[in-house]
Amino acid sequence: MYLKLLFAAATVALCLPNAAGADGFGFMTPSGNIYCNGMVSGGGSISCVIVNRSGTPPMPKPASCSGVWGHEFDLDGTGSARLTCGGRPETVDYSDIAQYGRSADFGSITCKSEKTGLTCRNNSGHGFFLSRRKQSVF
Repeated sequence: MYLKLLFAAATVALCLPNAAGADGFGFMTPSGNIYCNGMVSGGGSISCVIVNRSGTPPMPKPASCSGVWGHEFDLDGTGSARLTCGGRPETVDYSDIAQYGRSADFGSITCKSEKTGLTCRNNSGHGFFLSRRKQSVF
């Protein structure tokens, strides 16, 4: 398990030069419009926020959500992606940038940054795609 965490941390470090610690991480896309935080242990988990978006969220806003809907997407190492009810998204200034064309593994989750958007997918084949114009869950 220790070697697996070291390998995962090394993978993060290769794509995101100053990855935070051996388990937790945070990065943003070159545009600064999407940023993610997560953990590598336990199969991994990631939460990504798109600050500015257009279009309709891929899932209807639940009645229980009194906050902002359609900006935060969560994914675990297994299972379906989900949207989270949250506060108003704010920009961040992370030093770790997921350059376009690069991908990285975070436990059982792989994320790829491209000019067209950010895709994160787990080993179950579930995930999400985020861009300013379109957000989808699969």
